[in-house]
Amino acid sequence: MLNLFRSVKEVPPPTLNSNSEPPPVFDGTTRLYIAYICPFAQRAWIARNYKGLQDKIKLVAIDLQDRPAWYKEKVYPANKVPALEHNNQVLGESLDVVKYIDSNFEGPALLPDDPVKCEFAEELLSYTDTMVGTVFSSFKGDPTKEAVSTFDFLENALHKFDDGPFFLGEFSLVDIAYVTFIERFYLFLKDAWNYDLTSGRPKLASWFEEMNKIDAYTQTKYDPQKLVEYFKGNFLPQK
Repeated sequence: MLNLFRSVKEVPPPTLNSNSEPPPVFDGTTRLYIAYICPFAQRAWIARNYKGLQDKIKLVAIDLQDRPAWYKEKVYPANKVPALEHNNQVLGESLDVVKYIDSNFEGPALLPDDPVKCEFAEELLSYTDTMVGTVFSSFKGDPTKEAVSTFDFLENALHKFDDGPFFLGEFSLVDIAYVTFIERFYLFLKDAWNYDLTSGRPKLASWFEEMNKIDAYTQTKYDPQKLVEYFKGNFLPQK
């Protein structure tokens, strides 16, 4: 059952760059450091929204192309996003941050109680890096041939449970882990190769449609055209 906090509207904060002053770090405020274009950071942002924590976890947006020096020096030495500042500590790595938010804050749980579903969740979460790496590598060749196995894997995974349109039937951490990348791959493959990754994959198409009904996710989406331009500039040969 989708929670009631999904529809909370907020104005995303301005992006901080090398000229920006740092927030008052470690002052007791819980902060989620993100970059709007980053799919890893978007995962944590979705989790925060879905659990209704907009008033409990403050967003801080970082410009990855012009990062503030203080971010590495004072906040997160790895100098990546996302990072969660909580209880005078900073946690990084997107799935670790999502799991931490789920375990340490109020709101609807992002994993079910069913041990069978939890076991399948871990299997799917462990596959995310494989999926992401395979698809990104395919951009050097022909993704319409080299990436299809990953999308077929997701289609098959969506057949596992029949009590809902999501990977575990109900919406979960697994959907969050995949949607930020599927969103980008869908846009780029459609534009650059005229390839619809949901075509011939009815479960994946239905899943993507249902995901786009969840405010906690849609409110985190980046400008589609800018995403396509970013991917073109980074993964297509420059003429």
